[in-house]
Amino acid sequence: MNKLGLLGKNISYSFSRNYFKNKFENENINNTTYENFDIESIDLFPSIIKNTKDLKGLNVTIPYKEQVIPFLDKINKKAKSIGAVNTIKITKKGKLVGYNTDCYGFKKTIKPALKSQHKKALILGTGGASKAIAYSLKELNIAYSYVSRKASEGIDFTYDSLTEAIINQHQIIINCTPLGTFPNVNDCPNIPYHGITKNHVLFDLIYNPEETKFLSQGKLHGAKTINGLNMLKFQAEKSWSIWDL
Repeated sequence: MNKLGLLGKNISYSFSRNYFKNKFENENINNTTYENFDIESIDLFPSIIKNTKDLKGLNVTIPYKEQVIPFLDKINKKAKSIGAVNTIKITKKGKLVGYNTDCYGFKKTIKPALKSQHKKALILGTGGASKAIAYSLKELNIAYSYVSRKASEGIDFTYDSLTEAIINQHQIIINCTPLGTFPNVNDCPNIPYHGITKNHVLFDLIYNPEETKFLSQGKLHGAKTINGLNMLKFQAEKSWSIWDL
């Protein structure tokens, strides 16, 4: 029996486990299971590898996309450039190889919404997922700026320094923070939403709830809004093709 799973922290809500459970049922895949590996600290990761018989691959989610890298034997070129891993393949010889499929999922989801005016983006948040988004935007020739709570190297704006004019100039805004995730559905990034227009695309990596407060605020101003569900589906299928079971 092949085993797959999701590595993360507080992941009982996980999309991946249900997605793969349904996939296996619908496609009559009877030789593979998918489970959550919910760990308090990345230091527990080696014991999962050691004690889980027939483990063939893992997805990786918050907060371990960057923390898992030192434990891997090899990292695919794209994942190395991004600096974050969300898929691990365990080879026949037991080697751990890291990949990033967030990039693929994001590009495939946002591309149909892009028009000629979409030249500049704001990335809200600086975690592992934001790195894949930045890499994807670079590939799409879209200039991007990071927004974070504190000013530091590589951060272009803090939430306090954002103005309506800055929002107006950046017609793609991507939420890579967990703000607004169920059950905290009334939270949203603190940005000047009045600067949003019908020319904007707002993309939220969150998929639960289906429409976050961030997206509903964007919709009020006529923006095109996209949640994280299709991105997750695309990246899950990409992971499946990497595991190649």
